[in-house]
Amino acid sequence: MKVTYFQRKPYDFHFSIEKLFDTIREHLSDQIKYSIYTLPFYSIGLFQRFFSSVAASRQQGNINHITGDIYFITPVLKKGITINTYHDFTFLKDSKGIKRFILWYFWVHLPVKYSKYVTVISETTKRELLATTKCSKDKVIVIPNIIPQHLQQHEHIFNSNQPNILHIGTTPNKNIERLIEAIKHIKCRLTIIGKLTKEITTSLEQNKIEYTNKYQISDEALEQEYINCDLLSFCSLNEGFGMPILEAQAIGRPVVTSNLSSMPEVAGEGACLIDPYSVDSIKAGITKVIKNKVYRQQLINHGLENVNRFNPQTVTGMYEALYQKIIDEQHK
Repeated sequence: MKVTYFQRKPYDFHFSIEKLFDTIREHLSDQIKYSIYTLPFYSIGLFQRFFSSVAASRQQGNINHITGDIYFITPVLKKGITINTYHDFTFLKDSKGIKRFILWYFWVHLPVKYSKYVTVISETTKRELLATTKCSKDKVIVIPNIIPQHLQQHEHIFNSNQPNILHIGTTPNKNIERLIEAIKHIKCRLTIIGKLTKEITTSLEQNKIEYTNKYQISDEALEQEYINCDLLSFCSLNEGFGMPILEAQAIGRPVVTSNLSSMPEVAGEGACLIDPYSVDSIKAGITKVIKNKVYRQQLINHGLENVNRFNPQTVTGMYEALYQKIIDEQHK
């Protein structure tokens, strides 16, 4: 068996998918040989995508696995041996009009039609895909993301007088505006990972939030931010998965996250669930974690147990089983 992994040409600041599948490949059994094909051009513009598709058509294996983002290459690959992995559908939710139709048709409709199987990282993403394409549910398989194994528990004395709240991401779905409103009367420090817009900066200053901002930091630096924080705020409006939840849980930090989309599914019992559309709910959840020591420790304990569901061996085994299923079906 030879699997060819098709990957986008990554930007310097955008390579989470590549890291995920690097870890999966590290845990593949010896029976599986693989190659990695990175598209020669960035996924920008008609001509670059066309020439990338032509190049990809010459690199096929016994199984083709498109790891994300570059779904438009699917029609040039062999239908019976091609897998697509979808991580979320934010790109559709953030688009309107003709742009949304083009993305839906070339990044979702055609790729799903020309795939043998489609994997998604959560039940939430599966429901969204089925609603978007009306494809057979038997074609869609849930295989979750993995928690990086280098993330280990770090003991920490919680600063209940002025906790350091870590917030990951500044895109619209990350809901930072409501978080700022929720904590404006809570004595705390806010650490924000992500590029700040002028509007976010203005809101932070007007609400007199003590904050630190970091952008395009290394994996090691991000891990240190988890270690340094007292709790993670991840009150997103929608997520395909929600990796920061698991990363904070693995370090041993309490998590406050949303009661919708994929977040409850990922968090298990290891998070305080809030309504992300309600400032009062966000405030109440964060306040409870700060003031209730027993509850906080319960979240930490449940979080440490929860991450075991997402270890690399288990997830890689799910991909291997799918690869074998395709090979077996080819020989019927």
